Amino acid sequence: EVQLVESGGGLVQPGGSLRLSCAASGFIFSSNWMGWFRQAPGKEREGVALVSPGGVTKDYGDSVKGRFTVSRDNAKNTVYLQMNSLKPEDTAMYYCAAGRLYPAFNPSHYNYWGQGTQVTVSS
Repeated sequence: EVQLVESGGGLVQPGGSLRLSCAASGFIFSSNWMGWFRQAPGKEREGVALVSPGGVTKDYGDSVKGRFTVSRDNAKNTVYLQMNSLKPEDTAMYYCAAGRLYPAFNPSHYNYWGQGTQVTVSS
């Protein structure tokens, strides 16, 4: 059974940091692109970050460049999202997703999705 389980979300003040984790099982993690998406109420799902199977190629959404960093540990089947300098507009449900072929930030190109973890940035 394929599982993607996100963790690390919570309430943080503006300017603070959070580190999200996504633990994968049930598929060959090291062969998949991994992406982070977010969705706020009433808004479309937005691509936040993605990382190649080997961890070398990374890309970020324009709204998070310079503040968020994606990484992965293939030995632990886990992908991470380090979020710094958080802003209220970063408030959303954050999802990780896996795609066998290069998926860019197109949600339809991802094969597996987690259930999400809530991030709330507020004072």
